[in-house]
Amino acid sequence: MSNEDIRVLTAQLAADPSSLVFLPLGEALRRRGQLAAAEKVAIAGLTRYPDLADAHDLLARVLGDAGDLERAFDEWDIALRLDGGHAGAHKGIGFLYYVAGDLPKALSHLESALTADPGAEGVAAAVARVREALATPATAMTAPQPHRPAAVASLPPDSGDIGAAEASAAEVRAAVFEGLEGAQDGLLLLDAEGLRLGGGLSAPDGAPVGDSVAAHLAGVFRDAERAARLLSLGSWKSVAAETADANLFLCAPTAESLLLLVRDNSVPIGRLALQAEHASDAARRWLEGVA
Repeated sequence: MSNEDIRVLTAQLAADPSSLVFLPLGEALRRRGQLAAAEKVAIAGLTRYPDLADAHDLLARVLGDAGDLERAFDEWDIALRLDGGHAGAHKGIGFLYYVAGDLPKALSHLESALTADPGAEGVAAAVARVREALATPATAMTAPQPHRPAAVASLPPDSGDIGAAEASAAEVRAAVFEGLEGAQDGLLLLDAEGLRLGGGLSAPDGAPVGDSVAAHLAGVFRDAERAARLLSLGSWKSVAAETADANLFLCAPTAESLLLLVRDNSVPIGRLALQAEHASDAARRWLEGVA
């Protein structure tokens, strides 16, 4: 959606604050990575339409992009209580259960999303991916789960149930880059919506940040595409960055996926590019296998 389209929608909403135009406006702002503005529009719409499932779904997607998975889950949960067949809410909660490692619940919600909207972007591939993971003995173990997915629930760190779920999820994600350096920490594969598909990433203190980084990178994915298009550069290929603490390399293994490689700043960019090429090949093979 162009700047002019957003200006038109903003003007329409200003002229009639009760208009449902806040839904496409909020979504357009979200897709542009303007999350603060998108959240403001979504919350304003919810004050007028607290019983509108689509409004809760919009806010949940904005919160998910911002990495606030707990609040995102709450909003999708409300949307499902208002409309039990809401495709977007089932898709969102399904993805949260997936990253939490509760594959049966993830599959249930994703199948509901696919039933409600057979053309929903990425859902058919996600269903196939989860079914394949469940068919693998090492990832088929499940444990009793709380109301919320483990990834967004406030539970004791020594919970055995959470440990089993995280171990299962880690095996699925590590399989994408099996045999490569940084398979679980330093390589991150995500889809265009910011869902972590494989790999992992840790902060300097060791805390896992893969899901949050993936959610934020969805905006980068769209920004790179838009910048390349506006500058008539064709399809973008990769982005490299050098920082005081680490070097990063970003590329797109497929049109609908993004790969981030992070290494110590002593690793030259040229070597990162070569490692990213190998990781991209592995990611493409894995994605083709679950498509």
